[in-house]
Amino acid sequence: MTDYISGRVAELTPTRLVIDNQGIGYAVEISLQTYAAFEGKSEGTVYIQQQANPREGTTVDYGFATKSERELFCQITSVSGIGAASARMILSSLSPDELREAILSENTNTIKSVKGIGLKSAQRLILELKDKIIKGGSADAEALFFAEKNENVEEASSALQILGFNKQNIDKAIKAILKKNPAAKVEDIIKEALKML
Repeated sequence: MTDYISGRVAELTPTRLVIDNQGIGYAVEISLQTYAAFEGKSEGTVYIQQQANPREGTTVDYGFATKSERELFCQITSVSGIGAASARMILSSLSPDELREAILSENTNTIKSVKGIGLKSAQRLILELKDKIIKGGSADAEALFFAEKNENVEEASSALQILGFNKQNIDKAIKAILKKNPAAKVEDIIKEALKML
């Protein structure tokens, strides 16, 4: 299986990318996120995920600008009832960070806003993927907690430092709290951290 292809951008549309590598054109289906990442570039690297289409007995190659987006695509297609076309639609409508944020905070409305995704699919997506994301099913999981909750984390961390706690210990406590409860508010983080410090 091909993991990635680097080369010249021979063709780019919002749904399709052709990469020319040593005179061979590799065509892949892409999301709008990947389209935006490749727009204006003359060359680049695309990460490949091959998906079987059992109905037609064929396979389709999907391409992604980042490994992170490819990983999310695989996670989305692992959810029962959500196929590659729906996964591409989700990744075209929401950035990987927006999708993870919606899953972690159980925001069905954000996921339902994607064309073709109803309430049941949104709930299934949250139910089946939340634990994977929390447990590090994503390479960016830890960074994600801190990036998404940056303001809450900074506010809680600064309050705890004012109370005289060590920054390193505060960071460890906050990381543990956010792993259990990614949607924790500032006051929740402080209360939980005080129990741990």
